[in-house]
Amino acid sequence: MTSTLPPSTTQAQASPQTPHDPVATAVTPTVRRTARRAVPWIVLGAIALLVALSGLALGAGRAIAGDPLSAGNPGPAGSKALAQVLGQQGVTVKTAASLGEVRDAATDDTTVLVYDPQGNLDHEGYDQLTSVSSTIVVVEPRFAALQALAPSVHAAGKPGGASSAGCDLPAALRAARIDPRATANTVGASSPGIFRATGDTTACFPGSGGRASLVSTSFEGRTVYLLGSAAVLMNDGIDRLGNAALGLNLLGEHRTLVWYLPGLLDRPVTGAADLASLTPGWVTPVSILLTLVFVAAAVWRGRRFGPLVIERLPVVVRAGETREGRARLYQRSSARLRAADALRIGTIGRLCASVGLPRVATIDEIAEAVAALTGRDRAAVLNLLVEEHPHPDRDLIDLSDRLAELEHATATAASPDSSRSTGRMEE
Repeated sequence: MTSTLPPSTTQAQASPQTPHDPVATAVTPTVRRTARRAVPWIVLGAIALLVALSGLALGAGRAIAGDPLSAGNPGPAGSKALAQVLGQQGVTVKTAASLGEVRDAATDDTTVLVYDPQGNLDHEGYDQLTSVSSTIVVVEPRFAALQALAPSVHAAGKPGGASSAGCDLPAALRAARIDPRATANTVGASSPGIFRATGDTTACFPGSGGRASLVSTSFEGRTVYLLGSAAVLMNDGIDRLGNAALGLNLLGEHRTLVWYLPGLLDRPVTGAADLASLTPGWVTPVSILLTLVFVAAAVWRGRRFGPLVIERLPVVVRAGETREGRARLYQRSSARLRAADALRIGTIGRLCASVGLPRVATIDEIAEAVAALTGRDRAAVLNLLVEEHPHPDRDLIDLSDRLAELEHATATAASPDSSRSTGRMEE
């Protein structure tokens, strides 16, 4: 059992050889003082919790939505519904995350769907696709894809709304009318666009200024479809107008469909990996915020040390200072039982000397001798010296006072003429 050390306890530990040493004053910490010391840690904990919650909130959207346009994602931005319908119609749907997987999955009659919003596939990668596929459907193609597969097609902004086929392409005629705009649930996973096409191309679902949402062209004898909106194929947009018909006809043209979402394995290696490309987008702002919090906490709680003090060694420490330091350590750690044991050890040693017993005497022998000398009950003396455990500070103060009183009574009973003998010795 531990607690704070009261002032009387430090007085009882005073050495008789240093009667003029100052008495240590121990102050019991109040609730207000303890709470005031804990305020900085509470503030830092709240800031850390806020930062953690912010990071979770930033990454929660993508974790819940899943990978956009993934054939296995049943969320609003996924395309599991279209992939399952194609499978029911006899099309073998195979997923791939690298060019090697595409080569392994491709057959002589294969359509490859490519959706690469991160730009992981370069010009050489698109060249390799044309060697293993019969038809390539590129969804929301980036500049590298347009330069590799359709140099005569250029991005021309965002679609204005629903539009009719406007061409003789069979897949577009069966769809009749589509709505390429992103929905409220897919606006973060899709960036729909339209194209301006020239040369030997077929533009479908035109908008203002001759721009189109779907362009059909050819590259090295392979048919290439450029679809400007991934929302047309996503679960949350497939049921609007003729979106489903367009997706089924574009992707179901051949017996095998390779659903290819390029990853980091397809990114060309030009140097050391960039940390920003390997971590989520919220890592950098959260790291900066944590750094600022650490600097602010260091400035707020930092303490400047004074100049170095050169002290001659060895240092002589007064007994009173040692006693006071130990008492404050007991107070800080609330070592109530440890303080009581220290008081009892000192008292037992002095009682043993007062009753004339050797230092190897047992507690029972000392208690019996003290009881016989002072006329007290042996069990009460033994309980005071060993068995009694103080709980609150008041009990520890009372124990200190009773030990001091027992020691004084024993010394008086053992030497009734001590005052006169002391006077003769001083003379």
